[in-house]
Amino acid sequence: MAVSNISFGVLTTIIAVIGATFMPLAHGQSLAPSPSPTSDGTAIDQGIAYILMLVALVLTYLIH
Repeated sequence: MAVSNISFGVLTTIIAVIGATFMPLAHGQSLAPSPSPTSDGTAIDQGIAYILMLVALVLTYLIH
């Protein structure tokens, strides 16, 4: 029983040391925020095209 407690304590300590070592590295390299995306209209045009194609498909199915 004492061996498992010691092993768990050592493992916990090792994980804490690794976490404390690498955590500042992950947060220290923050870049400047990217500019907000702007739409050039292609996504809107593509969405409208998909809707029109779906309407045409439904109408074709209903007519036949």
